[in-house]
Amino acid sequence: MLPITSSLQIGELAAGQALTLPIYHFKPSDDKATGPKVYIQANVHGAEVQGNAVIYQLMKQLEHCDIRGEITLVPLANPLGINQKSGEFTLGRFDPITGANWNREYLNHAIDLPTWYSEHAKLSDNELIQAYRSTLVEACQQKLRHEWGITTGHRLAVNLQIMAHGADIVLDLHTGPKSCKHLYCPEYDLAAAQFLSIPYTLVIPNTFGGAMDEAAFCPWWQLSDFAKAQGRDLAVAVSALTLELASQERVCLEDALVDAQGILAYLSHRGVIAETVAPAKMQRFGCYLKDYKKYHAPSSGLVEYLAPVGEPLTAGQPLVNLLRMDLYGTADELKTVSLPQDCVPILHFASASVHQGTELYKVMTHVFELPTT
Repeated sequence: MLPITSSLQIGELAAGQALTLPIYHFKPSDDKATGPKVYIQANVHGAEVQGNAVIYQLMKQLEHCDIRGEITLVPLANPLGINQKSGEFTLGRFDPITGANWNREYLNHAIDLPTWYSEHAKLSDNELIQAYRSTLVEACQQKLRHEWGITTGHRLAVNLQIMAHGADIVLDLHTGPKSCKHLYCPEYDLAAAQFLSIPYTLVIPNTFGGAMDEAAFCPWWQLSDFAKAQGRDLAVAVSALTLELASQERVCLEDALVDAQGILAYLSHRGVIAETVAPAKMQRFGCYLKDYKKYHAPSSGLVEYLAPVGEPLTAGQPLVNLLRMDLYGTADELKTVSLPQDCVPILHFASASVHQGTELYKVMTHVFELPTT
């Protein structure tokens, strides 16, 4: 079954051209619509293109699946970022007008839960969930209609957010600069990590930082916690994950198929497709977000990145060499830098020349093995 294609206008360019997104839908027949709804997007950051390859491979697989839950896929989710070029490089991480990170523009709902819940407490769980979903979507629509207008970045993000709020499962596909595969997963949904073909998981708290995954799950986690405080056991209704699919400015269809299979295994587990797809057999490790550390360059210079991403690094082992050609002939011409504790480097800066204070590496510390069921 081929997907249904459509498009969504999310803005206008200066010369008047419409800014549109391609959208693909897989829909079950009415008698088979028993599974949760899914929303998957990729390429919110301009150079992070591998998610498009994963969506491509996923759709090729879904064409032959028995679909039980509606699936909406949005590749090329930020045409402004994708087309933001400087020479041979794609920029597209930040809005060039405001400087804001394209993935930090989503609406923080900050709903008055005591008031909202008191007005809806008599509803059944299903009715409560539908009412809350409508509240979230309407808040986004109000943002788009704001009488003073909104920025280009907010308009893009909130249009994406409306589609995400219609789903029970939200997957946002990204990559790092020079990165191994890793996953951002909310603590309440950590079991989801065992289905995806990703070795490292960052366990994140119920705190809104502006990203799509938080925009999708934080309101539902907050509702669940509030309901429990009122004596009602209400499960968190939405799962939202960010998949970091290795490095930017890279397309690998063979590797994309591996990640598409991992997503299929998760969708199979959740009943979105009728087929049974087993997850890849692999060790998976995690750390809490508070233990995800950034290391900044102690001085400027030219960097030789020594620590491979995705491989454990023992305290004291070399992390980088810093070369200072301006200090040739002195004791400071070449310095080897190490870290004071065991870690797993997850990603590092893309450039080999850095200012003092540049974020060189992000590393997981206090790493633990994730259980499987």
